[in-house]
Amino acid sequence: MKKAPEKAMVSGWKVWWLALRPKTLWAAAAPVIMGSAMAQHDGMGHWPAALAALLGALLIQIGTNFANDYYDYVQGADTGERLGPTRATQAGWVTPETMKRAFILVFALAFLVGLYLIWRGGWPVLAIGLSSILFGILYTGGPYPLGYNGLADVFVLIFFGPVAVGGTYYVQALEINSTVIMAGLAPGLISTALLTVNNLRDITTDREAGKRTLAVRFGVGFARAEYLVSILIACLIPVVLVWKNQENHYSVITLLVLLMAIPSIKTVFRISGSPLLNQVLADTGKMLFVYSVVFSIGWLL
Repeated sequence: MKKAPEKAMVSGWKVWWLALRPKTLWAAAAPVIMGSAMAQHDGMGHWPAALAALLGALLIQIGTNFANDYYDYVQGADTGERLGPTRATQAGWVTPETMKRAFILVFALAFLVGLYLIWRGGWPVLAIGLSSILFGILYTGGPYPLGYNGLADVFVLIFFGPVAVGGTYYVQALEINSTVIMAGLAPGLISTALLTVNNLRDITTDREAGKRTLAVRFGVGFARAEYLVSILIACLIPVVLVWKNQENHYSVITLLVLLMAIPSIKTVFRISGSPLLNQVLADTGKMLFVYSVVFSIGWLL
């Protein structure tokens, strides 16, 4: 399996910093921020549980990134023609065996953090934690990897959306409601938009590697529409919640995130299969974080 000779060799802590893909961590943090703000608004905030949920979410995201790094390499999806940020295993910075041990270790740490949340919230938290770890591996591993069969979008929408926001709220309030679940769709949709940009950038190499993402299955036009619709619906969800509950009116200021999204939307509709989409990927991650903060502030006002 060939490596990209143009990639400079790095070592030490920088290898693992790049491998954990810090720009993707917003997808883990954003729903925890929103779920914690909603619990605080309802008078049921619990900061130890909130911090444990945040740490657990970050560890699961990092473990998923490491597993993705490993499985994409061994399955041949990461090659010298890759347009995205350098992958540690593919670049030869880390051996496959070391990367495999790394994602197992990180998932084990996530489970240890989750023991406190399981003690607090019981079997529902155990189910959420184990399924999150399992699907983090099955995302690109196992006999039917989600990312290779067009199912990753569903996984991202659910687990980075209602499951993450609802789970964060539940471990603090020890109850759940439909408003929290509906609000959770927003970060799930923007995380799906993140995935869509990734798939749009890699559409050519994914097709060659047999990775049948939705962009590969249905084409560039579908991917562009998926990106636009995901962001639009996410920004409109607070409006629906205000109409439904007749409260938390300031949360509609998240509509302003649409202004932040305009440059990225224009780029997505102009290019595909290009490393220029790496900047859109970074900007969409920032958009997700800004959305979670703005929504949370508006919800608490």
